[in-house]
Amino acid sequence: MFDLTGKVAIVTGASRGLGRQDSLTLAKQGADVVITDILIEDDPDLQTTAEGANSALAQVATSQGWVYSNATAEEIRKMGRRSTAIKMDVTNREQIKEVFAKVKEEFGRIDILINNAATLDNVAQIQNMSYELWDRDVKVNLTGAFNCTKEVWPYMQEQKWGRVIFMASVAGTMGGFGQASYSATKAAAVALAKTCALEGGRHNITANAIVPGIIGTEAFQMGNAQMNERIAARTVFKRPGKPEDIAATIAFLCSEEAGYITGTAIEVAGGIPLFVF
Repeated sequence: MFDLTGKVAIVTGASRGLGRQDSLTLAKQGADVVITDILIEDDPDLQTTAEGANSALAQVATSQGWVYSNATAEEIRKMGRRSTAIKMDVTNREQIKEVFAKVKEEFGRIDILINNAATLDNVAQIQNMSYELWDRDVKVNLTGAFNCTKEVWPYMQEQKWGRVIFMASVAGTMGGFGQASYSATKAAAVALAKTCALEGGRHNITANAIVPGIIGTEAFQMGNAQMNERIAARTVFKRPGKPEDIAATIAFLCSEEAGYITGTAIEVAGGIPLFVF
């Protein structure tokens, strides 16, 4: 079951963390995978790109060597799948159009889009939140997902098959103290997924949102240890989830077996919203 052989997937923000694990899991299930990110480790402009992104996380990832775009593509090719890493900014509409056209030409089709690219380093209470970072988060987290979905839509319509996954968050369903921009954009991702589901049904395109809780990625490791422990204690399991937990759910939603599931927001959060004490 859940055989994705012959399918072609594009994963955004896949240089590390959840995007990297999503890519590896889709490949293990048989898919060919295109890794996209603004960060590609052999890019001569890597440092400039990280600084220009106005993202503390991008700069830390670059300085710590947490950029695995080409390495992930190579790992996938060793599985016997096709894969490549392409530099792509989800806020650059012309670049997205060019990348998707290139993927269609070289891989023959585009079946799966994982809208994973996001920013999450803007933490400030409302009165202290900068307009600049609010606008950045909306541009990347929400408009970026829309940009990619809009460009992939005609390819999926033409072939009468498609899977679009939006990455939301419990911050979007529960709110997040000091996370107005992140919470708002992740809540909007759920609404966008539902709208895509409504419009995609007649073309056999499903759209769903994943609602992760606290997941043990590089970004989580950057957080305050005491705060991380407090948040993990909110879960039923008293621990953060693993990237594989998210990726496995995505692989299922991208399969034929999940063809009647659309417009949902599936929580993979270890029971964080439950009344745990």
